Amino acid sequence: MIIEFNIPTNLTLLRIALIPLLTVIFYLPWEYANVASMLIFLAAGITDWLDGYLARKLQLETPFGAFLDPVADKLMVAMVLVLIVQQQGSPYLAIPAAVIIGREITIASLREWMAEIGQRAHVKVSQLGKWKTSAQMLAIGMLLYREDLLGLPINYCGYGLLYIAAILTLWSMINYLRAALAVLTAK
Repeated sequence: MIIEFNIPTNLTLLRIALIPLLTVIFYLPWEYANVASMLIFLAAGITDWLDGYLARKLQLETPFGAFLDPVADKLMVAMVLVLIVQQQGSPYLAIPAAVIIGREITIASLREWMAEIGQRAHVKVSQLGKWKTSAQMLAIGMLLYREDLLGLPINYCGYGLLYIAAILTLWSMINYLRAALAVLTAK
């Protein structure tokens, strides 16, 4: 297999490169570290959307890009959730973070296994998964920012959205597991 480095793949690699940068900025003793961390996370989210859009629009989809894109997403989300939980030290954050990270590991493993048995199409990304991702990204952005904004308690809003994301995460995981079970029991 030849690995092609095109614009979408390079954007995905940039997203992975932003992880250590975000981590360093997150821990800097600087009053705007939270804002900078949130902006880096937002930039990563934009590259996620842009790489997929460009890959489809310019017909630059590659097997390597299809593999790398979800890996980059999961690395970024898991790392930032760990940072946030460590910083705020709350079981109320640790529980939904563990649910989200656990689901990502479970579904990634399920997709790999289903691909091995030639049934990958039965566990492709759903609309519910897209809603989950949107809630999750917004929650993480808010939890990185943390400060009240225009009288709105952004950190608490982030908590609420993270719980919504965790519920959507469990719901989508159940749907994926049901789809996989239907395939397996049909054989």
